[in-house]
Parts: sequence; C-alpha cells; structure tokens
Amino acid sequence: MTDIITLDDVSVVFESDGRSVEAVSHASVHIEEGEIFGIIGFSGAGKSTLVRTINLLERPTSGRVVIDGRDVTALRGTALRKLRSGIGFVFQSFNLIDNVTVAQNIAFALKAAHVPKSRHRARIEELLRLVGLEEKIDSYPSQLSGGQRQRVSIARALANHPRILLCDEATSALDPETTEGILALLKRVNAELGVTIVFITHQFDVAKAIFDHVAVMEHGVIVEQGTTFDVFGSPHHETTRALVERYLGVAIPRRLVPQLPSGRLIELRYKDEGALEPLISDVSRHFEVSINVLHGNVGYFGTQAIGTLIVLVSARQEGQRGAFVVQAAIDELTSRVADARELSVALNDDIGASIDAIFADDAYGTRPSAHAADAYDGDAHKEVLA
Repeated sequence: MTDIITLDDVSVVFESDGRSVEAVSHASVHIEEGEIFGIIGFSGAGKSTLVRTINLLERPTSGRVVIDGRDVTALRGTALRKLRSGIGFVFQSFNLIDNVTVAQNIAFALKAAHVPKSRHRARIEELLRLVGLEEKIDSYPSQLSGGQRQRVSIARALANHPRILLCDEATSALDPETTEGILALLKRVNAELGVTIVFITHQFDVAKAIFDHVAVMEHGVIVEQGTTFDVFGSPHHETTRALVERYLGVAIPRRLVPQLPSGRLIELRYKDEGALEPLISDVSRHFEVSINVLHGNVGYFGTQAIGTLIVLVSARQEGQRGAFVVQAAIDELTSRVADARELSVALNDDIGASIDAIFADDAYGTRPSAHAADAYDGDAHKEVLA
C-alpha cells in the first residue's frame, strides 16, 4: 500500500531553563493509507510531540514531514490551514465547549472550513448518526457521559471529511467498557470511511485491539516498530518487553516458592501457532519428567494469540541422570515456543549444583569442579542427550 504519512528523521528540541531538551530524536515512521497505526510508550516517551508534528502543531527542529508524497514541513498560512483541514484531531480531554450544544460544537469545525451554513444541520445529523448520538444533538456537554463526549469529539474531528485522524490518548480518561465502545467506533470509521488513524496510547489493551502497525517509544526514540503481532509477540527492546510483561506477564507469589516441589521454573512465551497442551504432554511423556503448569495468561490480537505459561519441570529419577533428563526436556520445550527463560533453579542439591557446574564448564571449555566431577555420569549424559 501507499504511504500517506512519512516522518523522516524527525527531531524536536525544546529550550527549557536555558537548556535544550530533545523530546523526539531522529524518528522515522511510514504510515500506510487506510491503516490504524499506533504509537505506544510510557508517560514522557515523546508520543504526543511526535504525533503533533504530523499536522505541524509541533514543528520539527530537523527532519521532514511528508503527507501524500509532499514535503509539508515548511508550510505556513493558507497552505498550512488547508493541510490541517484534512487532518482531524481527537483529544484525551475531549476539548468541547461547555456552554454551547453538541450541534454547535460540531458546527465550529464546519465554520472553520467555510462550509455553507445551509449544509451544517444535515452534516451534523449525519455525523451524530455515525457515532450513535442522534438524540443528543441539542444537549450540552455537561449532560453527557465521558464516552458520549468523546463520541462528540470524534464526530467534530470527522466533520470535514479528513483522510487522517490523530487520536492523542483518546481513551485514557474512560473506563474499560466505554473504551471498548470508542475503539469499536474508530475501527468502523477506519473500515467504512477509509480514514487513516494514528493513535497514541500507553494502554496495551488499546494497542492489541485495533493497531495494524505499532511504534514503541522511549525517551523520544522509536525503539521498535512493525506489525503489532510481531512487535509484541517477539519483543526485542526492554521497553517493549516491559509493556508486554505488564499485560501478559505472570508470576508465582514469592511466598509459594518454598512450597513447590523440587524442579526448575521455566517461563514459556508462545505465539499463535504454539500448541502448548500437546507440547507439554508430549515432552512430559517422552522425557519422563513431570511438568506442572503453575500460571498462565493469553492475549488475542484479532484472531492471533500471544500467551505466557510458567511451568515447573521436575525429575522423576534421582541423581545426575534425572538432572540431564530435566535439561533435555527443557531444551525441547524452549525449542518449540517463541521465547523462553528460566525463572529460577530449585533442584535438589545433588542435581542442581552439579548440573549447573557441568553446563557452565562445558560452555567455557573448563574442567568440572571436584564436586560436579564426582557426580557426573558421562554415559548417562550421552544417553539422555542422544
């Protein structure tokens, strides 16, 4: 598809108390026409500043803003007003005028675009039907719920048939149920009107619900971007991993760890193609180990799933042979999921200490310690790993 928005090496530097603050640093983004593109990150990441460069509410200190193949970075006056008329903006705080009606709030956008007054009523009614608020046309914002006010804000942003809609934390002031309704509305706007949507959020739920592509920001830098499923399914940067962990992360309460059977705690991260129940039962049976599922979570990106499981892998045999079997089982588990990490090693002393030493020594090409060497059964090692 064709790019409708390109941010090319954009930086934004502010002067504050005699020093320079780089709110956005060398950000490059390509947004395809007709998609929902998300910018996600924790507070202060630079998301709002970056998105405001698209309609030049914030001018880049360096870099280019390209809309529909045209460099608009230096636009001023009438040309800038014309650009902005084709870009709607939805604010976190709704930005409605309290002392005028819903119809009059929307009419302000029509007046700004010099739409003849004779066409206002029909357009306002059309927009309110779209957002499901026909009966609120003569109401005042104070008479509306938060979700209804945001619907009016969306209607106003769409008044002049924009091709691009910018949403700055448009759901962060809403409860979860209301948020779902607003996201469903935006998806319909995108699908039915073909409006390209750029959405800023710190909410993982929002990202997984509607974004086609996503850029993750931290300290003004885009640290990772791609399809939403790929970025969150296989996060590389620590900020992305933190966002995923906040939503999908699972943990065993620390006070319960001493009560667990001997074994090794493994976190398994799987994507849509992962079939964990057959995997766990197959590995358990093949390697003669016990695998207990202690905790799990799953999130859906459309029809695609990303999930996390914490399992305890325990030996059915004692001694060194059991340790090697456990390691072989863990190797098989981790080779068949998207990502994995060991949370702790809590094997019995006669298993854990020696196997850790042996594998560390193998890795560095050194000789096992005396304790590990005494416990090491070379034939068993070969048999299990074969």
